[in-house]
Amino acid sequence: MNGVQRVVTHGTFELDGGSWEVDNNVWIVGDDSEVIVIDAAHDAAAIGDAVAGRHVVAVVCTHGHNDHITAAPELSALLDAPVLLNPADRMLWEMTHAALPFKELRDGEILKAGGIEVRAISTPGHSPGSTCLYAPALGAVFSGDTLFHGGPGATGRSFSDFPTILASIKDKLGALPADTVVCTGHGDSTSIGDELVHYDEWVIRGH
Repeated sequence: MNGVQRVVTHGTFELDGGSWEVDNNVWIVGDDSEVIVIDAAHDAAAIGDAVAGRHVVAVVCTHGHNDHITAAPELSALLDAPVLLNPADRMLWEMTHAALPFKELRDGEILKAGGIEVRAISTPGHSPGSTCLYAPALGAVFSGDTLFHGGPGATGRSFSDFPTILASIKDKLGALPADTVVCTGHGDSTSIGDELVHYDEWVIRGH
């Protein structure tokens, strides 16, 4: 997809006393001179190498789970770019980064890099502050862990709620064009239409 670059990093997701090995998708959106980094996961050096000297407008976190923010402060310092996070996930951020600062990402906020606009869409459920990032010109939404190829993100852990994530997907992501590419936080991409057709099955499944 023109204007989008994916970097896959590896590390651990830790919450509620558990630890899981994970591969994370880090998305770099923009052009040859200016970009936004979405989800600074695990490896600041690898992400910095992929940025390759371009100006970074912001390091945007889709939510505060540690596997999506581990490298954010280091990358912020490396690239001289602010870290943005929905403040409803402050408690998750502080589990990993204590008192380190971030800038508040607000619902509806628009960021621009390389002529591409990215709009923040609040989609709570996986976490209270989960936020998807929609780039109309790219026909893409960066969903973090809200929506995957195969359904909603997990809601069986602290600070998550299944009815809330269902409502976010139906009401917020469901309002996007059906052919919108869903660039996920882990695994393969999908589309809004290919996932929403299964909505009733998710409701019946109940998780």
